[in-house]
Amino acid sequence: MRVKILDHPLVSHKVTVLRDRETPSPQFRQLVDELVTLLAYEATRNIRVEPKTVRTPVTETEGVVMARPRPLVVPILRAGLGMLEGMTRLIPTAEVGFLGMARHEETLDIVTYAERLPDDLTGRQVYVLDPMLATGGTLIESIKFLRERGADHITCLCILAAPEGMKALSEGVEGMKNVDLFLAAQDERLNEKAYIVPGLGDAGDRLYGLAD
Repeated sequence: MRVKILDHPLVSHKVTVLRDRETPSPQFRQLVDELVTLLAYEATRNIRVEPKTVRTPVTETEGVVMARPRPLVVPILRAGLGMLEGMTRLIPTAEVGFLGMARHEETLDIVTYAERLPDDLTGRQVYVLDPMLATGGTLIESIKFLRERGADHITCLCILAAPEGMKALSEGVEGMKNVDLFLAAQDERLNEKAYIVPGLGDAGDRLYGLAD
């Protein structure tokens, strides 16, 4: 698994404001949107393209366009929805699917409660959106789910990750090719409740102002 942590002062600034418990939901949503666009710029560096000839006002020239099948963007419900607009702003022609996976608060098991995806993802590049990589369970199960449908290149975009979750993810996808992880920041650890420390709280609650 390839891991890339963005090293940019604007990213660090936005993450710092996200962490602040006084940051209101509207500003939190805007910052997430901006961060995801920055993450997406790096995460799509290897997006597949194909040659295309176009005619400019002056002459004919060769360029590239995104190859088919189009990339698929998959936010993990519900918090991943807050990352969707920032991602599709950069690649507006991508298709969008949805995957509902949640961690049981007591057992920490991952439960799939919803999915809206093509049955066949053969040859597809898939971009998975989930703000927080805590235990790693959700992303591991998401990647396995997508691989079973044929996705051959899966890129995960997260804002924060705990070392425990990164280790678990690396072990969970061991042997799989073409799995990438892009982060805005790596945090210190998980606490006894499996929350990221220092973290930013519950991303879903802070995005939407509602309890689960």
